[in-house]
Amino acid sequence: MTPESHSPAGTGDARLEPPPGCPAHGLGPGGLQRLHQTEDLEELYEKLRAEHGPVAPVLLHDDVPMWVVLGHAENLHMVRSPSQFCRDSRIWTPLKEGKVKPDHPLMPHIAWQPICSHAEGDEHKRLRGAVTAAMSTIDYRSLRRHINRHTQTLVNRFCERGRADLVGQFAEYLPMGVLCEVLGMPEEFNDRMVEAARDTLKGTETSLASNAYVMEAVGRLTARRRLQPDDDFAGYLVNHPARLTDEEVSEHLRVVLLAAYEATTNLIGNVLRVVLTDPGFRAQLSGGQMTVPEAVEQSLWDEPPFSTVLAYFAKQDVELGGQRIRAGDGLLFGIAPGNVDPRVRPDLEAHMQGNRSHLAFGGGPHECPGQDIGRAIADTGVDALLLRLPDVQLDCDEDELTWRSSIASRHLVELPVRFEPKAQQEVTEKPGLPIPPPRAEWSIGTEPPRAEVPRPELPRAERRRTRPEAQPQPSASVPAAPAPQPQPPLQPQPQPDPAPARRPGAWQRVVRWWRGY
Repeated sequence: MTPESHSPAGTGDARLEPPPGCPAHGLGPGGLQRLHQTEDLEELYEKLRAEHGPVAPVLLHDDVPMWVVLGHAENLHMVRSPSQFCRDSRIWTPLKEGKVKPDHPLMPHIAWQPICSHAEGDEHKRLRGAVTAAMSTIDYRSLRRHINRHTQTLVNRFCERGRADLVGQFAEYLPMGVLCEVLGMPEEFNDRMVEAARDTLKGTETSLASNAYVMEAVGRLTARRRLQPDDDFAGYLVNHPARLTDEEVSEHLRVVLLAAYEATTNLIGNVLRVVLTDPGFRAQLSGGQMTVPEAVEQSLWDEPPFSTVLAYFAKQDVELGGQRIRAGDGLLFGIAPGNVDPRVRPDLEAHMQGNRSHLAFGGGPHECPGQDIGRAIADTGVDALLLRLPDVQLDCDEDELTWRSSIASRHLVELPVRFEPKAQQEVTEKPGLPIPPPRAEWSIGTEPPRAEVPRPELPRAERRRTRPEAQPQPSASVPAAPAPQPQPPLQPQPQPDPAPARRPGAWQRVVRWWRGY
């Protein structure tokens, strides 16, 4: 896809470009929209859908032409048709013609890498088989222990203050901490790694340097696992029969780390935002009508972690969504616009419980292999946080929340909350409120001892009203009953010696344990 005509002045002459705020701002050669200069991509996608249908032409940085796929069915057709579309950017026409420079901000996303998501045929089977096998070795019981432990650690940092930012202090840190454990490099988890991952995915001028920092970390891990094999993701990848090279191992570790981190960070932030801003949603969650995993799936429809995936490329001339796509054209996998396609979701307010046909994790041969890890981190992390802070409330107006948008994702900037200050807990404990001390011992089948409750002193008038009525005195014509004769005092009877306490039987002990005594 190439625009029919270009402005003679190009796009580098600032004097000829419309100022920000002008309706024409964001338009490039041929009147095409520049995605990277658009603040509200949701609104733009709907505008493009109305003008062009389910597939629309747009521009990336440096006015590189691209198609964005907006329709749900068209997106599924693209990702499920490897004979027509692939993810190998080496066939991309603008790249072959030199229009995409090596320092292009989106090169970390688009540049070909020796990873399964860019491979085809037998090579794809070899690389994807190694990744899938390594994923299958993950122990999800251990994974949930890591999630709970990191949740406890993070919440302990702010629980005593009664206020927090659940994006900057929780959602951005929990996935990275857990993923570093899973991959086999817990020592790399720090603020710098979190910042580098975030910056790499923004597509900014410093993305290449941040990407290099991440690559150095996974490169060290790869070299260490060659010398010291271990039962972690990196260890299984290094020792898989597919015999991946060090470069292939490092690149796969990088893509798993960054993709799972960004997706899960956005997913946690989005789920917590809905819980805190939608009373009906929270009531369903608290009342048991909706589980946390169901809340996560709803968020994957409404606010997918990745807005688009860069990119797919046409292997031949083909028609898609009424547009003529030429061989070598690039296409954005439009997850967010596809999820709100009016042909599949005419009512965006309707709940999608039980429906997993969203596009959040892709489809076809390149469907995300780590989606279960992301779901587990979000499910367990959000549940553990709400157990620790059941009274958490949003600490600002909903319309004050802001997002940082890029072509690839829409990231909540911060989520300020307040709650009653809580005591810290041991990181090895299951998250939850402190358990009250056990009540006094009492036997099954008997009433527990009752505390003496003092009766309140009544006013004098009340005492008169509540005093028992005087009994009528016998009249003179009725003989009085004989006075009762005094009885001799009772002598205390000797009591038998108490029998020794009998140890409860096995069944009684099980019942007492089951009931918490």
